[in-house]
Amino acid sequence: MTLLLAVTLFVLAVFLGMELIAKVPATLHTPLMSGSNAISGITLIGALVSAGTEHTTLTTVLGFLAVTLATVNVVGGFLVTDRMLSMFSNRRKRRE
Repeated sequence: MTLLLAVTLFVLAVFLGMELIAKVPATLHTPLMSGSNAISGITLIGALVSAGTEHTTLTTVLGFLAVTLATVNVVGGFLVTDRMLSMFSNRRKRRE
Protein backbone atom coordinates (compact mmCIF):
# COMPACT_ATOMS: atom_id res chain seq x y z
CA MET A 1 0.00 0.00 0.00
CA THR A 2 2.85 2.39 0.77
CA LEU A 3 4.42 1.78 -2.63
CA LEU A 4 1.13 2.49 -4.36
CA LEU A 5 0.77 5.74 -2.43
CA ALA A 6 4.34 6.78 -3.28
CA VAL A 7 3.90 6.02 -6.98
CA THR A 8 0.57 7.90 -7.06
CA LEU A 9 2.14 10.91 -5.36
CA PHE A 10 5.06 10.83 -7.80
CA VAL A 11 2.79 10.70 -10.85
CA LEU A 12 0.69 13.58 -9.54
CA ALA A 13 3.81 15.65 -8.81
CA VAL A 14 5.16 15.04 -12.33
CA PHE A 15 1.81 15.95 -13.90
CA LEU A 16 1.45 19.11 -11.81
CA GLY A 17 5.03 20.16 -12.53
CA MET A 18 4.59 19.70 -16.26
CA GLU A 19 1.34 21.69 -16.24
CA LEU A 20 2.87 24.54 -14.25
CA ILE A 21 5.95 24.81 -16.44
CA ALA A 22 3.85 24.69 -19.62
CA LYS A 23 1.71 27.63 -18.43
CA VAL A 24 4.67 29.96 -17.75
CA PRO A 25 5.27 32.46 -20.59
CA ALA A 26 8.71 32.36 -22.22
CA THR A 27 9.52 35.87 -21.00
CA LEU A 28 9.15 34.76 -17.38
CA HIS A 29 10.75 31.34 -17.64
CA THR A 30 14.40 32.41 -17.29
CA PRO A 31 13.93 34.69 -14.25
CA LEU A 32 11.87 31.98 -12.57
CA MET A 33 14.54 29.42 -13.35
CA SER A 34 17.23 31.54 -11.74
CA GLY A 35 15.03 31.95 -8.70
CA SER A 36 14.43 28.23 -8.46
CA ASN A 37 18.16 27.51 -8.17
CA ALA A 38 17.88 28.00 -4.41
CA ILE A 39 15.17 25.35 -4.24
CA SER A 40 17.28 23.05 -6.38
CA GLY A 41 20.18 23.59 -3.99
CA ILE A 42 17.99 22.44 -1.11
CA THR A 43 17.01 19.41 -3.18
CA LEU A 44 20.69 18.69 -3.77
CA ILE A 45 21.40 18.77 -0.03
CA GLY A 46 18.51 16.39 0.63
CA ALA A 47 19.78 14.07 -2.09
CA LEU A 48 23.25 14.07 -0.57
CA VAL A 49 21.83 13.16 2.82
CA SER A 50 19.75 10.41 1.25
CA ALA A 51 22.72 8.99 -0.65
CA GLY A 52 24.89 9.00 2.45
CA THR A 53 22.58 7.02 4.72
CA GLU A 54 23.51 3.67 3.13
CA HIS A 55 20.47 1.80 4.49
CA THR A 56 20.29 -0.47 1.47
CA THR A 57 21.88 -0.62 -1.95
CA LEU A 58 18.64 0.66 -3.50
CA THR A 59 18.62 3.81 -1.35
CA THR A 60 22.26 4.49 -2.16
CA VAL A 61 21.66 4.11 -5.91
CA LEU A 62 18.52 6.26 -5.82
CA GLY A 63 20.35 8.85 -3.71
CA PHE A 64 23.20 8.95 -6.22
CA LEU A 65 20.71 9.35 -9.05
CA ALA A 66 19.00 12.18 -7.15
CA VAL A 67 22.34 13.91 -6.57
CA THR A 68 23.19 13.63 -10.27
CA LEU A 69 19.86 14.99 -11.46
CA ALA A 70 19.79 17.81 -8.89
CA THR A 71 23.32 18.83 -9.87
CA VAL A 72 22.36 18.92 -13.55
CA ASN A 73 19.35 21.07 -12.63
CA VAL A 74 21.41 23.56 -10.61
CA VAL A 75 24.19 23.84 -13.21
CA GLY A 76 21.67 24.16 -16.04
CA GLY A 77 19.83 26.90 -14.18
CA PHE A 78 23.01 28.88 -13.68
CA LEU A 79 24.01 28.45 -17.33
CA VAL A 80 20.62 29.69 -18.54
CA THR A 81 20.77 32.65 -16.16
CA ASP A 82 24.29 33.51 -17.31
CA ARG A 83 23.20 33.36 -20.94
CA MET A 84 20.23 35.61 -20.23
CA LEU A 85 22.39 38.16 -18.43
CA SER A 86 24.95 38.14 -21.24
CA MET A 87 22.20 38.91 -23.74
CA PHE A 88 21.25 42.02 -21.78
CA SER A 89 24.85 43.16 -21.28
CA ASN A 90 25.53 42.93 -25.04
CA ARG A 91 22.61 45.30 -25.72
CA ARG A 92 24.03 47.86 -23.31
CA LYS A 93 27.47 47.65 -24.91
CA ARG A 94 25.98 48.17 -28.39
CA ARG A 95 24.16 51.33 -27.26
CA GLU A 96 27.35 52.88 -25.88
